[in-house]
Amino acid sequence: MALVVLLVIGLCSLMVSSQELQIVLFIVFLIMYLFTVGGNLIIICLIWVTPSLHTPMYFFLVNLSFLEMCYITSVVPQMLVHLLVETKTISVEGCAAQMYVFAILGLTECCLLAAMAYDRFVAICYPLFYTLRMSPSVCLKLAAASWITGVVVESAQISWIFSLPFCGTGKIEHFFCDIMPVVKLACVDTSYHEIVIFVVSMLFIMSPCFLILCSYMRILLSILRIMSATGRHKAFSTCSSHVLVVSLFYGTALFTYLQPKAAHTPNTDKATALMYTVVTPALNPVIYTLRNKEVKEAFHRVTHRNPLR
Repeated sequence: MALVVLLVIGLCSLMVSSQELQIVLFIVFLIMYLFTVGGNLIIICLIWVTPSLHTPMYFFLVNLSFLEMCYITSVVPQMLVHLLVETKTISVEGCAAQMYVFAILGLTECCLLAAMAYDRFVAICYPLFYTLRMSPSVCLKLAAASWITGVVVESAQISWIFSLPFCGTGKIEHFFCDIMPVVKLACVDTSYHEIVIFVVSMLFIMSPCFLILCSYMRILLSILRIMSATGRHKAFSTCSSHVLVVSLFYGTALFTYLQPKAAHTPNTDKATALMYTVVTPALNPVIYTLRNKEVKEAFHRVTHRNPLR
C-alpha cells in the first residue's frame, strides 16, 4: 500500500501541474485519512460489542486504535487545508499545539507497543500465570503509564523548545510542525538543543524498543521449544500483527529522529514523515483485521447477526 501511494504521487507529479497535483494529493490523503479513522473506529466498536475480545491484548489494541486516530488527526487535517489554499500559514500557537499533540502521541505509542509486547511475552512464556500477571488492574496501569510518560516527557521537551527565541522568515521546510524544522528557526546556536533532543529520543524511543526486542527474544526461544508445528504456528500468529506494526513504526521513527544532523534534508524528512504520519497509521487497521482471525470472526458475527432472533 505504501509503495502504491508513493508511486501514484510520483506519477502525478510528472503528469500534472502543481495546482492539479495538490488537488490529487488532497483526494489521496483525504481517502487515507477517512480510511484510517473509519478503520480504527470499527476496531474499537467491534471489540466493545464482542465479549470474547475483552482480553488484555484487545484492551491494548483499543488504546492503540484510539491513539492512531488522534495521531493522524493531529497532522492530516491541517495538511489537507494547506493543499487547498494558496497561503499556507499556521500561527505560533497552532504550531505549538500541533507539536505538543503529535509528540505526546508518538512517545505514548512507543510505550504502548512495549506494553503490548510484554502482554504477548506473558501469554506465550507464562501461560499458566497470564490471568494473574495481566489482570485488568495491571493492564490499566500499563496503559496509564504509557500515556503519562508521553504527556510528561514531551510536554517538558516541547515547552523547552518553544522557550527559544525565534526569528527570520518563520518558514518551515515541512508539511507540519515537527521538532527539528522548528528548532532550525531559532536565532541562537541550537547545537546543544539538538544534542539534548537526540539524547531524549535515544532514551525514550530506544528504551521501549529494547524492551520489545527482549520480549520477542524470549518469545522466540519459547516458541522454538514447542514440539508441535500447530502450536508453533498458533504462537507465531498471535505475535505477527504486533511485529508488523512495531517494524513499521520504529523503522520510520529511528530513521527520522536518530540519524545524524548532516543526514537531515527537507526532502528526506518530508518523505519519511509522510510514511509515519499518514501511511503507517493507515496500514494498522488492515494489519489487525486481515491478519487477525479472532477480529475477522467477530466482524463476521456482527455483520451477519439476524436482528429477528
